[in-house]
Amino acid sequence: MELELATRHEGDVAIVSAQGEVDVFTAPGLDAELDALIAEGHCRLVIDLSGVAFLDSTGLGVLVKVLKHAREAGGWLHLVVTSDRIRKIFEITGLDASIPIFDTAQDAIAG
Repeated sequence: MELELATRHEGDVAIVSAQGEVDVFTAPGLDAELDALIAEGHCRLVIDLSGVAFLDSTGLGVLVKVLKHAREAGGWLHLVVTSDRIRKIFEITGLDASIPIFDTAQDAIAG
């Protein structure tokens, strides 16, 4: 399956919506999109994973890297996760303690 990305901006927050699967084959595209946003000075990021059906360790690695770069630039990374299966991945790995998870993009922006 492929990964489709759409980026929009609300104020100084960049929201990246992902649809599909984030795996070893598609994670580089997500990585490139997020790297480009940070390079352009967008360091307050929301990644909406509500349309993601599968997330592997490669995708988690991309998110950890982006979290580090966003923080180094004085920003933050928030996630939107609506799938219990995807949320459980963050809980099992302990990443939910480092990356705030919200139910909606609006909550993530405000968070």
